[in-house]
Amino acid sequence: MIPRLDAVPQLSSPYQAYLDDLRAQGFQGDIETRYSERLAVATDNSVYQLLPQAIVLPRHHQDVLLLAKVAKAHPAVAFSARGGGTGTNGQSLNTGLVVDLSRHMRDIIEFNAEEGWVRVQAGVIKDELNAFLKPHGFFFAPDLSTSNRATVGGMINTDASGQGSLVYGKTSDHVLALKAVLVDGSELHTQARAVEDLSLLEGRSGQLHRDIAERLKAKRQAILATFPRLNRFLTGYDLEHVFDEALSQFDLGRLICGSEGSLAFVTEAKLHVNPIEPFKTLINIKYSSFEKALRNAPFLVAAKATSVETVDSKVLNLAREDIIWHQVKDLISDVPGVDMQGLNIVEFNDVDQGAQDAKVQSLCARLDKAIGGEEGIIGYQLTNDLGEIGRIYAMRKKAVGLLGNAPGRAKPQPFAEDTAVPPQNLADFILEFRALLDAKGLHYGMFGHVDAGVLHVRPALDLTDPEQEVLMRSLSDQVVALVAKYGGLMWGEHGKGFRSEYAPTFFGELWDELRWVKTQFDPQNRMNPGKICVPLAGDHQLVSVDGPKRGAQDRQIPISVRDSFNGAMTCNGNGLCFNYDASTPMCPSYRITKDRRHSPKGRAGLMREWLRLLAERGVNPDTLEERNQKLPFFNRLRNNFSHEYDFSREVKEAMDGCLACKACSSQCPIKVDVPNFRARFLNLYHQRYLRPLKDHLVANVEQSAPLMARWPRLVNGLLEQRWVQALVKLGTGMVDTPLMSVPTLAQRLEGHSALDWQLEQLADHPDKDKLVLVVQDPFTSYYDADLVAALVLLLEKLGYVPKLVPFKPNGKPAHVKGFLARFTQMAQDGAAFFNQLHALGLPLVGVDPSLVLCYRDEYQKALGAARGDFKVQLIQEWLAQVPEAAFAGLRGQGQATLFAHCTEKTALPTGEMLWQQIFARAGHQLKVANVGCCGMAGTYGHEAEHLETSKGIYGLSWSQSVAQADTVLATGYSCRCQVGRMEGQKPLHPVQWLLENA
Repeated sequence: MIPRLDAVPQLSSPYQAYLDDLRAQGFQGDIETRYSERLAVATDNSVYQLLPQAIVLPRHHQDVLLLAKVAKAHPAVAFSARGGGTGTNGQSLNTGLVVDLSRHMRDIIEFNAEEGWVRVQAGVIKDELNAFLKPHGFFFAPDLSTSNRATVGGMINTDASGQGSLVYGKTSDHVLALKAVLVDGSELHTQARAVEDLSLLEGRSGQLHRDIAERLKAKRQAILATFPRLNRFLTGYDLEHVFDEALSQFDLGRLICGSEGSLAFVTEAKLHVNPIEPFKTLINIKYSSFEKALRNAPFLVAAKATSVETVDSKVLNLAREDIIWHQVKDLISDVPGVDMQGLNIVEFNDVDQGAQDAKVQSLCARLDKAIGGEEGIIGYQLTNDLGEIGRIYAMRKKAVGLLGNAPGRAKPQPFAEDTAVPPQNLADFILEFRALLDAKGLHYGMFGHVDAGVLHVRPALDLTDPEQEVLMRSLSDQVVALVAKYGGLMWGEHGKGFRSEYAPTFFGELWDELRWVKTQFDPQNRMNPGKICVPLAGDHQLVSVDGPKRGAQDRQIPISVRDSFNGAMTCNGNGLCFNYDASTPMCPSYRITKDRRHSPKGRAGLMREWLRLLAERGVNPDTLEERNQKLPFFNRLRNNFSHEYDFSREVKEAMDGCLACKACSSQCPIKVDVPNFRARFLNLYHQRYLRPLKDHLVANVEQSAPLMARWPRLVNGLLEQRWVQALVKLGTGMVDTPLMSVPTLAQRLEGHSALDWQLEQLADHPDKDKLVLVVQDPFTSYYDADLVAALVLLLEKLGYVPKLVPFKPNGKPAHVKGFLARFTQMAQDGAAFFNQLHALGLPLVGVDPSLVLCYRDEYQKALGAARGDFKVQLIQEWLAQVPEAAFAGLRGQGQATLFAHCTEKTALPTGEMLWQQIFARAGHQLKVANVGCCGMAGTYGHEAEHLETSKGIYGLSWSQSVAQADTVLATGYSCRCQVGRMEGQKPLHPVQWLLENA
């Protein structure tokens, strides 16, 4: 039986006292102290895990000022600023107080096109900023792989760069001014100032400017002699660039850029923005070996390319298995007879068409001569299409996540992955790096910015194995020595974090200068302590590569359980689920709440900790699932009303927020399938706690709907009564209950041969080659019967003989609510029945994406090989195979806009394109709306507790798109219900529209 999980870490008294004081003095932001909330920020995109005491999420600059001022009376409290949480070295992780500026401080304050700058709050996401700037013809240049979730504040604190840095530089090169708060509560405003004007600055800020300027000017020659001339040279504190070359200007902000939150809280930034160069070309060059691709990079840079990115065969092969491949396979197609081992992605930009064409043609002419030669070039492809270019870069940006999806327990780990060496040394460095990894028998993937000498290398290790954790330390030390040999740096792009311990070796006599700077800003070491460096006084220690890791937590879970719950265990924290874009299908619950717990990463982290706590108590969830033994009814009822703390309840809260849309299972590069482990969690949770009535109603809808359909007018008449609606809401927590179809499906098709079902006669049917079996689902057959009838008539118009398969419960509703034993039984029954039909060689088609795709995913996971080989196609999959001549009877000249179901968009990435092809055959034009989730998601939007969230999700992308569309068509039953509820008019399914417009 699932025990009560009560022994979780509590806040220490100094932090509790500080938070009480902060609330009392008027802090307006959020304060999060629950264990689940702390766990959600205990990890980032690194191997490390540190549980903070609490999280504060300021609403504005004044909140940040207040938390620093209050801290003066609480000297034991330490802080760690956090943005998107995408760091690969644990930069924002700490055991003190996390100050998260990403939830509320997301305003774009001011934009000046004439002078080319924008002022923003620290929590603004990079792609969000560029979406704002694009209509004005500008962009913020540093281009990160995590740009759809990385915040400006995080970029400043890590001095982020990314693709194109040879031309566009790092974030610090675009920071014109900063507004920041020091730990003592002082405000700090930085910008480039004439050295002689520093005397005019007053107070703490003025003294800080003058002291640091005097000290670093005196150390100027040592600084220039020590720091190598590397494009990606990150020091932590940029001692060199605080002065311009002539020493006439001083900008203290250059110290803060790259400081990883160890000096100050950045709240606002004034940023330089570049005009968008209108002409863009991408050339994808294919190589027979990765070494050849590396050695060819300097030539490509010399061809005046804006950027040269590289990807090895490991990443390419993982991309082939991901949903992203459908978008790029035609742009980097294989070369017949040659194995592609490397890819260089070369970009050219210009403001002049002629100059752009000259650069591109010159390179292409050189490539044409080189194909098949010693340089290893086996082919190339060119595109000027911005959409295609975007898709290629989406694949490249997904590389980190894709590597995390490598098979086996050993996963590529980020601990030595952003080494920077002079570009001319890169190929030799990488060959020696490879030899080092090969000698250990390790697998790895490589990608990166060869134009800047930065390559991301992630050796595959299983850090739940203590010996492999020791190996990680050994490798890290060896890579440090190797980088030094080739004149480079250990942290070329992703910052120091837990690698800060190597800094004294790299900086030599300047190490004490870094410490001196730290002392001026933060003498008590309260800002992200242990990162970058420590103050001169005291016994403060740097963090270490050997810091606390996720693997150490996970190894407490038995291997069998880890394998069983693989979907939760393998999340590597890359954070793609934090994508700001409302039109992306993945994680609508995070998109609307901005609560990290309500994301695939957050839920996976909670699940891992839940499994660990169970293991700590000697409980194996797999065994409990097999027994499926519940506490007696009254014991579970008592537990429901108990006020005793149980961590399971916090996990349940996060799982309840999931819409079970399944976008994560394909959109996430790691394929973190939240609905799958959520169903298992609910199944186990309700062995201890009583289920709400609504769960039973939802799980039994496939049994109740056929019964209610016998008296649909009576049922509808009752449901339309306000007192009944109020009673239903009070008793079950359900709202906006859909009405039964009147007339029923049987009445609509009365006398039609589609209802003449005789299984034994199908094999010998005279029109067997024209038979199409229509698979029913509870929602369309009983609540949207007109659609099923329309499908029957459409099939007839195409010259086929439709037969309505007797309704067979699918089990999806039961699975969503965690009734796994019941679901498994329904899946077994359904599979046995459909395998009978499959043996006849007849096509099976269905219309509702969620239910049809359940046969492919949930059935496979529940039954394995016992599922059999039956195949139920979505109607567009089957229609796309119909000969074009059959569409003669559907000809028309209309146009409409398709709103696809989010499960369908992600699990069947070609689905929208198939509908466009089908409409084109019938003479119609079909546009595709770029939207995320509608917010209904089955019964989620019908549950009173989720009503406002459901409507909010609809408002993120659907509301505006529906308003702008000419004719709205929606493939999902839940989507049509949501549009009907929100807009007052239920849209048609594409099948219905084709029939009506024939």
